[in-house]
Amino acid sequence: MEIEKLKYPIGKFDCPSNITAEKLEAWISILEHFPSRFENLVSKLSNDQLNTPYRPEGWTVRQTIHHVYDSHHNAYNRFKWALTEALPTIKVYDEKAWAETADAKNAPIDLSLAAISALHAKWVYLIKGLSQEQLLKEFHHPARNRNYTLAETVGSYAWHSNHHYAHIENLLKREGW
Repeated sequence: MEIEKLKYPIGKFDCPSNITAEKLEAWISILEHFPSRFENLVSKLSNDQLNTPYRPEGWTVRQTIHHVYDSHHNAYNRFKWALTEALPTIKVYDEKAWAETADAKNAPIDLSLAAISALHAKWVYLIKGLSQEQLLKEFHHPARNRNYTLAETVGSYAWHSNHHYAHIENLLKREGW
């Protein structure tokens, strides 16, 4: 299988120029249901399976699970900054270096699964309470030198959820797990 398909099993995120209420609702639903879907996908995996990379040169399943929490936690913080500051510049982090920390490489996945569940519950509650005006609030991403609205960020993280879910799901299928 070609490496690009292994890296991007559902393709890259392509945000529509007009984010409709229906599209936003669909994205919110993905974020709302992701924790239970994700837990169901990975909860019965053995340590050997958790320590298997989802693709050559890729993170292990364990690292991927911990990465999802780290990434979504950072996204939640970006929402709070955008809602409470005028065009904040976010703190960029080195996700590859974070995936090499001791917790990402060795911690039980239950820690991140529980954290993802709690985080998504709070994050979805926040998002559902936002007005149209608030969804248009922005933060600045210095590494990409562009601003992102909260609405497009909802879509980006719905995609991110499905992206990493597909990484693991495809590994399970390839390995017959």
